[in-house]
Amino acid sequence: MALRAGEGSHTVRRSALTSKIEAEVRLLQRHVAMLKAIMENQPIGIIRLSELLSFPQHKVRYSLRILEQEGLIKPSPEGAVTTDKLEEFLDYLKGVLDSMSTTVVELRKTLE
Repeated sequence: MALRAGEGSHTVRRSALTSKIEAEVRLLQRHVAMLKAIMENQPIGIIRLSELLSFPQHKVRYSLRILEQEGLIKPSPEGAVTTDKLEEFLDYLKGVLDSMSTTVVELRKTLE
């Protein structure tokens, strides 16, 4: 296990038990940040997204590909734009996150 900085004075250890979910949450955070930036700045291209969000262009391209596969954005000659599926997805995502939050709180309580 590798050490990394934690909140407050706690030392947090990386573990195979949690590293995958931590990476997936960070990836979801990036995808959501991209969606918000596209919503607020559409149409917007890869270079501008990379500059705006301080993500490398290869990560921007990957997120754009995933968001397009989900039908949440589409390419245009001027750059990425959102689709009419976005609002429904955002409502769905809020529900999933609420459910996950409840599950995490319940799991945390079992460790008391």
